[in-house]
Amino acid sequence: MTPLRVTLRLRSPLGTPLTGDTLFGQLCHAVHEMLGEEKLETLLDGYTAGSPWLVVSDGFPSGYLPRPTVPATLQANSGEDPARRKEAKGKRWIPHDQIAQPLRQLLSSAVSDEEVYGKQDRPIQAVAFHNTLNRLTGTTGTGEFAPYTQSQIFYQRDQHMDLWCVLDEDRLPHETLLQLLEYIGNVGYGRDASIGLGKFAVEQMVEAALFKQAHPHANACWTLAPCTPQGLGFNTSRSYWQVLTRFGRHGGTLALGANPFKQPLLLAATGAIFTPTGNRAHTRFIGNGLAKVSLIQKTAVHQGYAPVLRICMEAI
Repeated sequence: MTPLRVTLRLRSPLGTPLTGDTLFGQLCHAVHEMLGEEKLETLLDGYTAGSPWLVVSDGFPSGYLPRPTVPATLQANSGEDPARRKEAKGKRWIPHDQIAQPLRQLLSSAVSDEEVYGKQDRPIQAVAFHNTLNRLTGTTGTGEFAPYTQSQIFYQRDQHMDLWCVLDEDRLPHETLLQLLEYIGNVGYGRDASIGLGKFAVEQMVEAALFKQAHPHANACWTLAPCTPQGLGFNTSRSYWQVLTRFGRHGGTLALGANPFKQPLLLAATGAIFTPTGNRAHTRFIGNGLAKVSLIQKTAVHQGYAPVLRICMEAI
């Protein structure tokens, strides 16, 4: 499978954080809309059996990756005072040129939002006010016509974000993936796309050399999206993650139905570290494809896979 780096330029605020599993679901919907249901069924053949056609990461500020999730005993500053540890915890981004370093040095190179985005340009989450007009009166009112607020994520103008994709080009050429992403960028990603949120432009798509820049003694996997690592034989005493509960929703016409919600899922959040048994690190992705995630769309699947980078984790 081909590792790809996709650079996006945001053109509007986001209603939904740019997460890999959510974006994968919207890409499947885009395949259905642009290429047809038969093509989507072909792409999803074997998806829940360890053979995904595509694995998508979260969106990260261009040039940076999410700080690995590890306990304080693995951090170089674990013996310092609490104030210093709290300061280090706020540094949640790793520059690309540091990924070949052993874990402790990698963590020491982490930088804060302020250093990544600029002091005045950090993304903020704030509410925006909306109105729904009653077409009979031409005004707002009560009930469904009452003014309301919605949370939005505001980035600096033309913020660049990186996606890391692992694509099976035998099933879908990267040129078609580019068209699918451009389609989503035009119609909008995530919640409230119909009122202007989630718009982006695709600046470039290139083969990702980052996956080859691992430490020569890499022994663990660093995830770039939420995933489900169950049943893959990882060494649990040398694996670290935070639990994420995903409350998914359907898109398209199903979002307007009586039950737009999917089944809740427990995932390992982005930035997890998993150590394979036998000291073998996977090089592209880990995880599982999830089925039975919807009561009203029996064929729906959820991305439980994550692209991974190899990392060298020292002994405690």
